[in-house]
Amino acid sequence: MGAYHLLKTEGKARRGEFVTVHGTVQTPAFMNVGTSAAIKGGVAADDLKELKCQIELSNTYHLHVRPGDEVVRALGGLHRFMNWDRPILTDSGGFQVFSLAALNSIDDDGVTFNSHIDGKRIFMGPEESMRIQSNLGSTVAMAFDQCIGNPATRREAEDAVRRTTLWLGRCKAEMARLNALPDTVNPHQLLFGINQGGTFLDLRIDHMKTVAEMDLDGTAIGGLAVGESAEEMYEVIEAVEPFAPRDKIRYLMGVGTCENIIEAVWRGVDLFDCVMPSRNARHGHLVTHEGIINLNNQKYMLDPSPIDPACSCPVCRQYSRAYIRHLLKAKEALGQRLAVMHNLYFYNNLMEDIRTALDEGRFEAFRAENSKKLGTRI
Repeated sequence: MGAYHLLKTEGKARRGEFVTVHGTVQTPAFMNVGTSAAIKGGVAADDLKELKCQIELSNTYHLHVRPGDEVVRALGGLHRFMNWDRPILTDSGGFQVFSLAALNSIDDDGVTFNSHIDGKRIFMGPEESMRIQSNLGSTVAMAFDQCIGNPATRREAEDAVRRTTLWLGRCKAEMARLNALPDTVNPHQLLFGINQGGTFLDLRIDHMKTVAEMDLDGTAIGGLAVGESAEEMYEVIEAVEPFAPRDKIRYLMGVGTCENIIEAVWRGVDLFDCVMPSRNARHGHLVTHEGIINLNNQKYMLDPSPIDPACSCPVCRQYSRAYIRHLLKAKEALGQRLAVMHNLYFYNNLMEDIRTALDEGRFEAFRAENSKKLGTRI
């Protein structure tokens, strides 16, 4: 149970539907990031529905460390645990191993590192990652990969590609085994493979061909938005796009700004996630139809207007810039909640606008009007 239906295209841009056991996602789509089974800023599952969220992303590593994937399994899986009945994607933990952990050793078996909470030694390899994600019962599990930063040497990129490929075969086999067990939380769990290769286009293309041959439920482009320029990122997407299966969903991991998303949709990407809208919101940086505003600025102290007069989110319908600015300055939790709700709605609504533009065959014009504007700081 997992299928991507391509409904129409405009140039490389794709309008589709991703059908899963937990519901159908209209694509292109943005996944709201709830790392530890919650959106930071006090946003609950029922809020997410009001904010037009179709699919939520949680983190394998964080939930393994706390409360423990066995705990989540005992409580009926992640959907029941966090009271969310729509699709959930769990990332594999590979990126956290790259970004968070005091990395002690990595070899072809997996990675041994220290927990960021209590320093306890943890081993994670492809089989462990699949078992944790199976316990969580997410809709989509991500294959365990080796992510490298940019810039990286060619040798580092080659090593990461080789290891990611080796691990992908093991992930696929273990996922098939787990899905066949009589007591598995979600026997329809899907598996996406991840393309690596740094900014070396030949490595990227070869690896995308390899991932495509493995006939997985979706294809992700990983290892971007980790230090390279936006232009380099777009180059990688353009290079691998012809080799990504046309009949499978394509996911660009960890991206990004509204401008990045519009540009990546234009280049053939279907699915996105990023902590940016919620993280920036908690610091007063809010997206609007005219660009990005910083509510901490003095000029908003007496501003009675909504964050974005053109936005119909529940926050913009009820609260002023002046009030939300006051809450953020006073370190009131409500300030972060309202700011995060606005940014998430804005992103989900942007995806809706992108889908409508694609439906109506005017995405090129939409991109020309909005791409640069939405990235402008006011």
